[in-house]
Amino acid sequence: MIAPPKFMTERPELVVAAPRVRSGESRKGERGMETDVLSEVLRAVRLKGTVFFDVRATSPWAAEAPAAKAIARVVMPNCEHVIGYHIVAAGACWAKIRGLDSDAVRLSRGDLIAFPHGNGHRLASTLEEGAPDFSVKQLPTGGRALPLVVDSGGGGPEKARLFCGFFGCDNRPFNPLIEALPPIIHVRADECRNQPAIRGLMNYVLTEAASRGPGSDTVLSKTSELLFIEIVRAYVARLPPDGTGWFAGLRDPHVGRTLTLMHRKPSKAWTMNQLAKEAGLSRTMLAERFRNFVGVSPMSYLRQWRMQSASAQLLGGGSTLGAIAAAAGYSSEAAFSRAFKKTVGVAPAHWKRVKQDGPSAQLAAGG
Repeated sequence: MIAPPKFMTERPELVVAAPRVRSGESRKGERGMETDVLSEVLRAVRLKGTVFFDVRATSPWAAEAPAAKAIARVVMPNCEHVIGYHIVAAGACWAKIRGLDSDAVRLSRGDLIAFPHGNGHRLASTLEEGAPDFSVKQLPTGGRALPLVVDSGGGGPEKARLFCGFFGCDNRPFNPLIEALPPIIHVRADECRNQPAIRGLMNYVLTEAASRGPGSDTVLSKTSELLFIEIVRAYVARLPPDGTGWFAGLRDPHVGRTLTLMHRKPSKAWTMNQLAKEAGLSRTMLAERFRNFVGVSPMSYLRQWRMQSASAQLLGGGSTLGAIAAAAGYSSEAAFSRAFKKTVGVAPAHWKRVKQDGPSAQLAAGG
């Protein structure tokens, strides 16, 4: 194995994640997040990860990543939604979403930034606008070992090194996780020093990306997937206790219980009466509380989740349409197909064919 560069042996104090709270336990007096629900969603949306670029830059420099729809076919052909992320291994830079009225984020050594909504963004040594030194779309990737080494910049005294990658997942029919995340997640090197989770994963990604040993692509892919989960945990740890949204709903004892039941048993013929009884609320109170946190009614959420689970089974192969229909809570293939088309916009067979033929291109265009 090739010895890692000097910056790898001088390990920065990288960010760590939120405490792992088991379902039903409490943290600071609150019910813990129902982690089984998050696991179910991650499986259903088929999360993947990779490290694509090893950027070695000298000032002044600038790099751009177009929006997810524009680069999905280039960086992760089998994923319809991609999330760019960047680890600053040395130096510092600025990051900003293109076309969005938001402040630029200053990144320092040991920082990580991710763009969950897939917004196009710019990384640069300064805030001055100008043509980028390179863009993700301009770089040839076919048949080349990853990560690709990119030397960039004007040869100035300020140096930076970044490892840039992507998380890929399904965004349709229903991905409550992506919808619940902000456009930017910035995890600073000085945060949460009391836990080593993200720090260890980031260091492992950097070491593996620099050494490129046997099986490196697989190692980077699996480690990146774990890194995404820890980024989500770090974000959840920052949320205020009185907030709303999907994550807050998972922590609420009534809404969290309802979400857990629907995710664990999507095939059950749930009614509002049954869900309300399990949640310990009246029908009216549950409907109001659920909508306040999640933004939709419990039955609407259940319908969307069933379609997401079914779409994952359709693509996984090995299950008949009848079995998939039953797992989604439908008594017949015809009833399931009608519900699937009403929610997704196309029949199950067409959905499967489109995804297998080229999801990034066709679904982005409206499939």
